[in-house]
Amino acid sequence: MPVLAAVDIGANSVRLSIARFSGRRRTVIHEDREVTRLGGAVFASGLLEPGAMAQTVKVLRRFHRATQAFGASAVRVVATSALRDARNAAVLEEWIRAATGWRVEVISGLEEGSLIHLGVVTQARLRARRVLLVDLGGGSCECTVSVDRHIRHLFSLPLGAVRLTQEFLRRDPPKKKELERLRGYVAAEIERVAPELRAARVQMTLATSGTAAALADLQRARTHQRGMAVTAAGLRRLYKLLARSSDEQRARLPGIGPRRAEIIVAGAAVYLELVERVGLRGLRYSALGLRDGILAQMAAERHPGSQRRIEAERWEAARAAARHYGVDMVHAERVRALAAQLFRRLRPLHRLPPAYAEWLELAALLCESGNYISRSQSRRHAYYLIANADLFGYTPGQRRFAAAIARFQGRLLPTASHTVVRNLPLEEQAALPKAVLLLRLARALEQGRQGAVAGLRLGLRPSAVRLHLQMRSGNGELEIWALEKESQAFREVFGRELEAAASAAKRKPPRLRAGAGARANPSLV
Repeated sequence: MPVLAAVDIGANSVRLSIARFSGRRRTVIHEDREVTRLGGAVFASGLLEPGAMAQTVKVLRRFHRATQAFGASAVRVVATSALRDARNAAVLEEWIRAATGWRVEVISGLEEGSLIHLGVVTQARLRARRVLLVDLGGGSCECTVSVDRHIRHLFSLPLGAVRLTQEFLRRDPPKKKELERLRGYVAAEIERVAPELRAARVQMTLATSGTAAALADLQRARTHQRGMAVTAAGLRRLYKLLARSSDEQRARLPGIGPRRAEIIVAGAAVYLELVERVGLRGLRYSALGLRDGILAQMAAERHPGSQRRIEAERWEAARAAARHYGVDMVHAERVRALAAQLFRRLRPLHRLPPAYAEWLELAALLCESGNYISRSQSRRHAYYLIANADLFGYTPGQRRFAAAIARFQGRLLPTASHTVVRNLPLEEQAALPKAVLLLRLARALEQGRQGAVAGLRLGLRPSAVRLHLQMRSGNGELEIWALEKESQAFREVFGRELEAAASAAKRKPPRLRAGAGARANPSLV
């Protein structure tokens, strides 16, 4: 039974969760948490404060000892808004690596929301079809609309409790004008997404943060009611109580404590504005959060059934990005299917690990996204858009590799001196030319943008690779011409000649359809 560990480095606190897995069943065997206020100085100065970094590293050393004591076979360390925003984040990342050996993965706000959603849908029994998940951290607030356990909308807003407290609340207790400015700013940010949230007609709102837990605890203590729900009316009363109290008075309230007392007013303001402007009946606290999503994703890599759900959500996000950038989806899906087919059939030649297939398909889907900015230098624009896109489930490194494939869809091959290549790990630098060529061949086979190629037959010889095109329409001259243009690059990368021929298909094959990934593509025979 594997033991996995997830570490969440947030703007307010650092958290650890260690769990033992038996199939799909998860048993949490150890949890730890400590407030370090890592983001406290970031939102004012843009820099991580040395004392907060030192405290965070101290806590992570304790976490590291715990993962060893419980025999964790894998540890994933994720950082959110504080490191996203800090100009000196690399200093802390290297410090953590030196102290623990762990590599920190800094994720985007949307990826954070996606992981929280994954943690909730894999661990909670959601009785409602349409659910709004709200995670209010120290630096940001993620709002996710889930319909039938699938993400429909996901927004990341700069409304973290630490960030807002630093920006707006200087007095203790806060002055009326400070509260007015705070509520005005929060209202403006929420109004950006409120129309979509109202249109979603959510049936349940789950809040997954420490602020939500504190509000639920305080509500229970004051009303003597069971459960972890806070109504809209109850939230208004709690906000008024907290806003009129000093830090010392708030710290004595049930569920608050001294560290939460300093930031609870800003957090309560966010929840109140969200409830009022979206027209929600209230919210219910859930103890599930980012760490649960990290563990679920780690476990899914070891369980094919769970992995299919994650792959489906990744492809939904990739297609949404392609549509946003005006990509010709019919053409892009044909290129993607052809790229997946070439990857499988030419595996004895390129010998790339299976994981590269999905990154190749992502590049195929989005390689024309650069036209959204300008057709001039569109490949450079495509690199920037793919590398910086908020694609759920893809790590920054995976996005950069897919972006690099799209960057070299021209005449030039990637070389070690190119900046794009130097930013990749050595293993990926060696794999990049092969992936680039596979996508170029797929695009050549869809040169006419009409789906003319119905299928492929491949012949591998020591000196040459022969592609025989079975044509749905046309005689294949355009596609063969496009393949011949890649013959010199093919020789440089694979050391073999590229030969091509075409004939009409003897029978009408099934049309190429978009699947959830390479394994869902129909065969091209």
